[in-house]
Amino acid sequence: MHSVKVSKLVKRYDLELLTEGIAYTNRYIRESDVNRPALQLAGFFSCFEPTRLQVIGKVESKYLEQMSTRDRVYSIQTLLSYKEIPCVVICREEIEPLPEFLECAMKSKIPIFKTKYSTSEFLAEVITWLNIELAPRISMHGVLVDIYGEGVLITGESGIGKSETALELIRRGHRLVADDAVDIIKASGTKLSGKAPDVLQHFIEVRGIGIVDIKQLFGIESIKETKPIDLVIELENWDTGKQYDRLGLENEYIEILGIEVVIHRIPIKPGRNLAIICETAAVNFRQKKMGYNAAEELNKRVMENLQRSIQEIEE
Repeated sequence: MHSVKVSKLVKRYDLELLTEGIAYTNRYIRESDVNRPALQLAGFFSCFEPTRLQVIGKVESKYLEQMSTRDRVYSIQTLLSYKEIPCVVICREEIEPLPEFLECAMKSKIPIFKTKYSTSEFLAEVITWLNIELAPRISMHGVLVDIYGEGVLITGESGIGKSETALELIRRGHRLVADDAVDIIKASGTKLSGKAPDVLQHFIEVRGIGIVDIKQLFGIESIKETKPIDLVIELENWDTGKQYDRLGLENEYIEILGIEVVIHRIPIKPGRNLAIICETAAVNFRQKKMGYNAAEELNKRVMENLQRSIQEIEE
């Protein structure tokens, strides 16, 4: 199970710690959903998920203020008795945390933070961020390149020429995302996003030369930090006994983290310009997304010519 440190949340959104002395460096968020504990402050704890980030907004603050001191303390104590709560964030600069809330938090050792964002702004930002940080992920061997705006993952056995192909693509104006290892994140139910591991960012290995820093050699415009994966190109040694797709009427797919991605299997033999083939595959893929399929158009023309020939024979 993936997790995010509370300290990373604090740094990203510049949160102010209100409970001085409570350590939070070893606290983790493991749920991408966020909870506003309005019902819990009213005493309803059925289906309550304490492992979620808890956010207090204007509504919750006003509700606590109108309660009697006894009921307010009881509600807060009951909420903060759940030790699994990673932390509580109070939104809006004008909202001052109630003394009872801070006292109960200190006793329960649950950190309380404050943000300048409004509740709706903070929720929108943090849910999107947590969905990415906690998304299912996998690492694959390959090269991810941005070709004409399409994220192309080039795979194949070691030494087949993936990095050399990527290097030629970079020289032709395209952008490198990752070489050798690609960290793939399931950003949503239909989208995969890839990036390089932090230690390998901007580097590429070329056999016979060694490690090359693409950012330093070709400039900042030659790299990209992350990129959605639209197409997979698998390089394989040419097998004379294998039948390869020559028309492309039907797409072949590969499943990555439960999402199907179009894959082209490209046979390798001397004399084939792999960079141009990858460019053509990316452009052709974009045309298909926009509604034009060259293979279907050719098939349509062939069928029309065949129909005309039959009519001429009948006449």
